[in-house]
This record gives sequence, C-alpha cells and structure tokens, in this order.
Amino acid sequence: MSKREDVRNIAIIAHVDHGKTTIVDSLLKQSGVFRDNQVVNDRVMDSGDIERERGITILSKNTSVRYKDTKINIIDTPGHADFGGEVERVLKMVNGVVLLVDAFEGPMPQTKFVLKKAFELDLDVVVCINKIDRPGARPEEVVDEVLDLFIELGANERVLESPFVFTSAKAGIAKLDLDDDAKDMTALFDTILKYIPAPEIEEDGPFTLLISTIDYNDYVGRIGIGRVESGVYREGDSVVLGNYQKGEEFEKTKISNIYEFEGLARVPVKEARAGSIVAVTGIEDINIGDTLSAADSPSLLEFVKISEPTISMNFSVNNSPFAGRDGKFLTSRQIRSRLFRELQTDVSLRVEDTDTTDSFKVSGRGELHLSVLIENMRREGYEFQISKPQVLFKTDENGKKLEPMEIVTIDVSDEFVGAIIEKLGRRKAELVSMQEPNGGYSRLVFKMPARGLIGYRSEFLTDTKGNGILNSIFDSYEPYKGDIPRRVDASIISFDTGVASSYGLHNAQDRGELFIEPGEEVYEGQVVGQSPKGVELEVSVTKTKKQSNVRASGSDEALKLSPVKQMSLEDGLEFIEDDELIEVTPKTFRIRKKILNTQTRYKSKKYK
Repeated sequence: MSKREDVRNIAIIAHVDHGKTTIVDSLLKQSGVFRDNQVVNDRVMDSGDIERERGITILSKNTSVRYKDTKINIIDTPGHADFGGEVERVLKMVNGVVLLVDAFEGPMPQTKFVLKKAFELDLDVVVCINKIDRPGARPEEVVDEVLDLFIELGANERVLESPFVFTSAKAGIAKLDLDDDAKDMTALFDTILKYIPAPEIEEDGPFTLLISTIDYNDYVGRIGIGRVESGVYREGDSVVLGNYQKGEEFEKTKISNIYEFEGLARVPVKEARAGSIVAVTGIEDINIGDTLSAADSPSLLEFVKISEPTISMNFSVNNSPFAGRDGKFLTSRQIRSRLFRELQTDVSLRVEDTDTTDSFKVSGRGELHLSVLIENMRREGYEFQISKPQVLFKTDENGKKLEPMEIVTIDVSDEFVGAIIEKLGRRKAELVSMQEPNGGYSRLVFKMPARGLIGYRSEFLTDTKGNGILNSIFDSYEPYKGDIPRRVDASIISFDTGVASSYGLHNAQDRGELFIEPGEEVYEGQVVGQSPKGVELEVSVTKTKKQSNVRASGSDEALKLSPVKQMSLEDGLEFIEDDELIEVTPKTFRIRKKILNTQTRYKSKKYK
C-alpha cells in the first residue's frame, strides 16, 4: 500500500442551511477555477431549479480545486434528512469530511446523523465553525457543543483532536483563531492538506472502481461516478461489471469514456489511477453499488446498506373533469416509466405496481423527498394525482405492530414553549430534553411517531408566528403508540361545475377560508376551502346574482372578498384526508374528493 500525496478526497457535511454550498463557492473562487471577470451565481453547485428556489441541495455534486500541488476532490452533500441516502453513499468515496456547524445554531439533528455515518467509516474530520459574522454567533460555545457530540457518538482519540477552523463562507475568510486577521480561505485549505489523509492505494493491484453515485444525461445515458480503489484504468482496457449483493456474477462490458473532475467541468482522461474520483459513460445498466474491475481479475467491493423508506403515497392517472388540459404526459404507461427512471438515480426511493394499472405506490424518506419528485415531474409536463402520505408500518416476530419514530428538535421563542409541548403531547410526542433559554430561545427535543408530524409543520409555523425552526430525523421502529387525533379543519366542497363568481365566493367565505379566486374554473367535488368547524360543507361558488326589472346584476356595492389561502404542495399534502387527492398538473394543484359526485359520496359514507 502506498499513499497518493497529490490528491485529497473530502465530503462537506452539515445540517441543512449551515452553508455547505456557499463554502464550496468560496473554495472554487479562491482556487482560480473562475476567471477574475467571470460572472458566477451564488451557490453555483445547486444546479437544479428546485435547489436554487428552495436554497437546499438535493443531489450530491462533485467538483475539485487545485491548491499548491494537490488536487482536492470535493463532494457537496445534501443537508436535509430526507436525502440522507445521498450522504451515506458518497462517504464511501472520501478519506475525510469537513463538518460544517453554524456558529449560532450549533450542532443540529442532521449534523449528528451525517457525523455518525462518517465515524462508522472511520473518516478523519476537520470541523468548520461557519457564519462567525452572524448576529448572535457564539463560536466558543459551539466548539464545546461539537466536542460533546463527538463524545456522545463514541469518537476515538484521533477524532477528539480534530482541528477547528472558524469561517465566514459568505465573506470568503477562514481563520484558526478568532483573533486572526484573515483575508481568504488559506487556513481551511492548509488544514485540509495537513489533517485529511491522502488516499491509500494499491497502484500495482488489479483495477477496481466502486460506483457510489449515478448521473443521467440525454446524450450519453447513465453516468457512473465513484473512486478508483486500486490499479490503473487505461483507455480501451476490458472490464467486467458485478455487484456485491448479487454474488459472483460478472458481465463483460466496455467503458466509452472516463472523466475526472476539474473545477465544475468533467474532463476526459486517457487513464485513471487509484485514488482518483472519476465518471464513466457507456455502460447502459450501471447502478449504484456496482463494481467495475479488470476482466482478467474480477472482484467485488462491499457497499453501504441504504436506510429504508418510512413514508409512501399513491401516484395515479388524473381522472378529474379537467384532466388533459395542461399536461403532455398523462397515461399510466408514461407515469410508470418516469417513476422507474427516477429509481436509476435515487436509491432511497421505492416504486411498486398496485392492484390497478392506473396507480403506483411510491415510498420515500419523507414528505420533502416525495414532494421534490412531484415538483420535478410537474415541471417536466406530467399530469397525475397523489394520495395522502401514509407511514410504513412493520411487524416484529411476535406479530406486534411497529411504527417509525422521529427525533424532533425545535428552536423556538420562550413564549411559545407551552403551546408546542401541549400540541405535540396530543400527537404522542415525549419530551426528551429541554435546554435553558439562550437569548430568549429554547431548544426542545422530542421523540414522536413519524405519522404525528404529518400535517403538523404548517400548524407549527402558525403557532410560532413563523419564527420557530423544526427539524426531524428518523430514529428507529418502536411499538405502535395508539391513535392520534385528526385535523380539526374540514373541507369546503364545490357541488357544481363552472366558473367561480365573486357573488358565490362572497357567500361561501362566511363559512371558512377559501383557496380559490373569482374567475377560476371549479368542478363538482373539488375542495375550495377549509371550514374551522370540523364539518364538511357543500357550497356553490359559481352562483351569480339574478337580474330583475328593478336592478342590474352588478349594481349592488362591490363585494369585498377576503384574501385566499395560497396552498403550496407541502401544505396540500399536510391538509388532505384519506378520502381526498391532490390533482397535480404543470400549471396548478387542485385538492379534490376521491368520489366527486355528491350523492355517490354520501351513499358510500352511509354504506361504510
């Protein structure tokens, strides 16, 4: 075994919104990847539209910078718990991690989750306390909190002596001591070179490459990304493809091109040596966890087991009266092939056929995970319906029902603590710990059933006047905790089809909060608002004022309408009940009853 000193492979891990993508921006800019006069977007690594809009990373991204004589391969990972499958995989490619922690918030649930994965793989850690210029930043205290977390996770002596670097990713500065007068990121670059080990390689051994990530491109098809574990691949070498899970099965295959990462570009290379992170094209059915090895000495490399999904929903063909108006892809065949195509790049997702050909069961890691898929499909021109998210239960060997439990961390102003403890108590949550108020804010940690969180987030934002922060992460499966009370609000349903009028909506708004505006088309069975009284109501929102000899239809005073409630996709998923669906089209979302006809709906309820 020898060390390849001209390369370092690192992943940047952190909780959502602690500045991973911004710090990669600073490293890229200061290593000369961009020209001085080049216009560069903020968060250049977040290339997807949804990533840019929501300010979150969904897929891990590869890049590299050159510092002194060393190439540093960097992987920017997602911070959100729903995309934990991405983080687990990419850690197989690296020798160390840069752990980013916000100087104000300190370690959060996701920090703990990703760090645990890094410790399991025995990776070295450089701790980066970011946002030191943020108001209320408390870097010294956060250093102690990180060390406490290391001890809690059973870190060894080597990790407990990990270096700390203080940074402001936005300002592009890094320092080893808070009193240093730093102008750039040199301190972070030097710390990475000093503390993250060079990859240990068997340069003379046979060629092996473990695929950890899959990308897709319309021109070349599937692209496998991974680290060359041993040996050298030269253009034209014959290779075989195998997978550890399938046993000693190998198929002969051919690599069309092999690329290395230089800055944000993929550069074709003639040969790839052990220790390099590369992308390969030309293998049609390459999958995450596959091993490519030399044809004359085939071998298999073990791969991490990806965590199981905890939530599912049904995707079905749109059968509403307005079906086919907006979308290009409507049929069950098109929806099915799109869902199965998603499996090629998303390992945490499961797609199953159901009893009917028009519906598919899709399981994922959480509501955000599935809502990002729905949003992507909608933008691509798909039209379909989705059901209420359901938690996936298991049974133990004694036949007892088990359900997924989440650890929920809430940072909130002291005045709201009582209300939150009361609300979550009803949802079967147990208060695990409560930190002393810090600057008027308290941190509450609960353990609660995953199904108790469905429908709670929007309520939480209302209860905390938009100031609370809620984070959750899967913990384990535990015995079923009993029934949880359902939502108080009931649906206001349109009982006719037509165009919503000001007059009709004016009469309906006395019953509750509306989702639609005058001039919008509605159909019978569509949910047009929510009633606080907990009783479903049928209303006519298309009703117009009748003309008479005495007055014209518009001569009364202008009708005053309250502002409508704008429902996002996540709001809709939290609002709907078991007998409701969300109709998703490229232009809009509509909430509807499964049974649209009022009479039939009454009969089915009675029959039940």
